[in-house]
Amino acid sequence: MKLVHKDIEKDNAGQVTLIPEEAEDMWHTYNLLQVGDSLRASTIRKVQTESSTGSVGSSRVRTTLTLCVETIDFDSQACQLRVKGTNIQENQYVKMGAYHTIELELNRNFTLAKKVWDSVVLDRIEQACDPAQKADVAAVVMQEGLANLVLVTPAMTLLRAKVEVTIPRKRKGSCAQHDKALERFYEAVMQGILRHFNFDVVKCILVASPGFVKDQFISYLFKEAVRQDCKILLENRSKFMVVHSSSGHKYSLKEVLCDPAVTARLSDTKAAGEVKALEDFYKMLQQEPDRAFYGIAITV
Repeated sequence: MKLVHKDIEKDNAGQVTLIPEEAEDMWHTYNLLQVGDSLRASTIRKVQTESSTGSVGSSRVRTTLTLCVETIDFDSQACQLRVKGTNIQENQYVKMGAYHTIELELNRNFTLAKKVWDSVVLDRIEQACDPAQKADVAAVVMQEGLANLVLVTPAMTLLRAKVEVTIPRKRKGSCAQHDKALERFYEAVMQGILRHFNFDVVKCILVASPGFVKDQFISYLFKEAVRQDCKILLENRSKFMVVHSSSGHKYSLKEVLCDPAVTARLSDTKAAGEVKALEDFYKMLQQEPDRAFYGIAITV
């Protein structure tokens, strides 16, 4: 996230202009937005036009609108953020008070105005704009024929790629088809690692699976790295850590990050702090259940 402009008055009212530069920035923006805020951003609007002959046509035009935020919808899988509200500033295409939905885009600035900016929201902006707050932990959670390549940031887990290859079963007396498919699968995962993981930033790459899939993959990965003279893999071999998981699905990453051996290895990464905070929270709930309550709010 890039901070372009910040103008906050002494009474904590004001506005900031930001540019989301990567998918995780949409998550930060989602946490900045609140109902009643004012959002100004570039968007696409379908407008109807009438020609001199009376024929009516429609076209999509790019314009800049200012909305009073009413609903906020965040798609965590696609990292897409849609904000719906009413137009509060005169525009040649959209009437005052008309509804519109803005889908925020990467590398396009937006301006967010609030009546009150509290310290929590300002801290989030500072965190989002800090270049050091990047994903320094990556993971490959896999099983035969399925692999999820993810980046773990201090704020969220980003799915970078999903590799799926059909692996035929081993037949009695013939394993050729099974072995060829498995090799294609490992090759696809290897290419995914090279394409999606930035070895200059990532400090640790977890390779997790049930059974021996992880060990077979690591063996294949570095044999191929030697054969292809892939220096980036060979130079970063020490960053790979093989761990057990119950499956190759993304949700298994949670159990992997809670493994004491993994926690020790990740001690100098930013994700470790988030994992420890969550563990402390769950421990507090177990030991002091009276500290938290949930249910229907009753107004007296």
